[in-house]
Amino acid sequence: MKLKHVILMSVITAAGCSQSQKDGFSSYEDYPVYKGEWEEMVYSPSSTHFALWAPTAQEVRVMLYEQGLGGSAYQMLPMEEETDGMWKVKADGDLNGKFYTFNVKVNDTWLGDTPGVMAKAVGVNGDRAAIIDLDTTDPQGWDADKRPPMKSFSDMIIYEMHHRDFSVDTVSGIKNRGKFLALTEKRTSTYLGEKTGIDHLKELGVTHVQILPSFDFATVDETRLDKPQYNWGYDPKNYNVPEGSYSTDPYKPDVRIREFKQMVMALHQAGIRVIMDVVYNHTAVAEGSNFERTVPGYFYRHTEDGKFADASGCGNETASERAMMRRFMVESVCYWVNEYHIDGFRFDLMAIHDIETMKEIRAALDKIDPTIYIGGEGWAAKAPQLPEDQIALKKNIARMPGIAAFSDEFRDSLRGAWGDDSKGAFLIGKRGFSEGVKFGLAGGVVHPQVQTDSVNGPLRNWAGEPAQMISYMSCHDDMCITDRIRATMPGASVQEQDALLKLGMTAVMTSQGIPFIFAGDEVMRSKFGVANSYASPDSINAIDWRNKTAHRDLFDYTCGLIAVRKAHPAFHLGSASLVGKCLEYLETPSDNVVAFRINGKPEGDTWLNTTVVLNADTAPAEIAVPEGKYWIVCRDGKIDPVMGLGVLNGNKLVVAPRTAMIVHQ
Repeated sequence: MKLKHVILMSVITAAGCSQSQKDGFSSYEDYPVYKGEWEEMVYSPSSTHFALWAPTAQEVRVMLYEQGLGGSAYQMLPMEEETDGMWKVKADGDLNGKFYTFNVKVNDTWLGDTPGVMAKAVGVNGDRAAIIDLDTTDPQGWDADKRPPMKSFSDMIIYEMHHRDFSVDTVSGIKNRGKFLALTEKRTSTYLGEKTGIDHLKELGVTHVQILPSFDFATVDETRLDKPQYNWGYDPKNYNVPEGSYSTDPYKPDVRIREFKQMVMALHQAGIRVIMDVVYNHTAVAEGSNFERTVPGYFYRHTEDGKFADASGCGNETASERAMMRRFMVESVCYWVNEYHIDGFRFDLMAIHDIETMKEIRAALDKIDPTIYIGGEGWAAKAPQLPEDQIALKKNIARMPGIAAFSDEFRDSLRGAWGDDSKGAFLIGKRGFSEGVKFGLAGGVVHPQVQTDSVNGPLRNWAGEPAQMISYMSCHDDMCITDRIRATMPGASVQEQDALLKLGMTAVMTSQGIPFIFAGDEVMRSKFGVANSYASPDSINAIDWRNKTAHRDLFDYTCGLIAVRKAHPAFHLGSASLVGKCLEYLETPSDNVVAFRINGKPEGDTWLNTTVVLNADTAPAEIAVPEGKYWIVCRDGKIDPVMGLGVLNGNKLVVAPRTAMIVHQ
């Protein structure tokens, strides 16, 4: 038998005689694909229509409840099987405000209550779906909400944040701390007058916020929000509903929806787009999940012995290659765009998904708006149950136009490899990492001056275009850059740490890839050495807004870098051909120094022959440049994108130790 047949038989044998066998399904590929509109609940004041795709079911029921939690069902509605595995029933009367679950019978066993797989509104803790009129959840002005303009993915500057981390500190001056509404509050500040919240983001100048998972997740008990609880949210429960703990009232289904929309609208009005972190690669649990209680086995991959496969490292992996799982993912992202005006998606462990599914998602979003961003992790925790040439690995990114991936080569070359926090790299003066830095500065595309057989391992030019590479030093998932510098340079003074942070930030912001900042890195955020802080308390994870005063110089420097990047196309040329043509690496006196020049004046730029030097050495670096007059924008840890820092004449640049220099003609 083929492997897929072995898997299916193994799964169904545990439950006894299979409805799938009775219906003649010899493999998951034989399951019917529903072609109609996939809506599990459609409400009107006169009636509500329920539908559930459950092709292996013997019976399906809808259970109606008065409340989202507690109490027994007041009515049970048997559903009728129609075409392609879809079961349907209509309930007459106005059910607005009621709750419902489905219960599916397979192999003579009722699988238990589930809100379904496509629920759009839920009660507290997401165990029951809610019947509401979604139009009533639109905040005032929602119809006029528009995403801020953007010409190219290369123009992006991403800021990754977690709702709670960003606003829970009492010093922030934010009223709705840890909530969606925190990002709607204007004119918030610390007691020292430093801007916080959305005003901080505007002051910084980023174009996109990337928010850690905001869909309904499993591990926070929404009935006990008086009790300290913390989670990043990488444990999906209901994919198409906002998380209740970030709302002001998780018991009311409309509140979380409306407040999420208010957040998006406020960010749009501030000129900032919103990227949503999505986790379609696994669910919080497999046994008892909404998928498994609807169509057992179908939505997950299995090992040869019939167990749940685990490329996620979280106990299961979903099967994106199957027609209805693929359709689920496509329709889910389109729903977040259409209903919530989301501007982009970051795919967790994207390499668990197959290439064809990711391309279909890209195509579906292109039909809505081709400037909607897709990026993700080009790896998996373990090997997925598909061949490498079929999955969305980083090395396959060039086959997925319009989709970006994180560059661990650039990250590791700057700060040191993941998995060993004691080892530093270029930033602390280690030799042998300059080629990896050059790789990242070129946006991961082929460049004749980047040696792919570098000292610290071969480099692979996997990006087809520079905007397919995400340039970063740290993110939520590992040590933040301040802690990494402290771990790799024990005893370094605050001034030395500040200098290295500025140097690294300069590399990220002058890369041809998409620059990415982890929230708080711009104010020397620390998580006190905790890397995997997904369940750590606020004392570890919260951004200490007093740091903005203590490290105002670093914040101002970062603002200056962002302003320079946004104003000058030299730093986001936008195509591999232009990078190869215009970006020239200059000869340097040491492996701890990287210098490059953007020859000429890119279209739309006001600068000519822009030159950047990154000196990670402990000695000054002298770089030869063509004879001429140069305006200095950045030098000695200072930056002034408007007035500049002076002029120099001649044919050499002298760059102070552990600093960057940016000049132009």
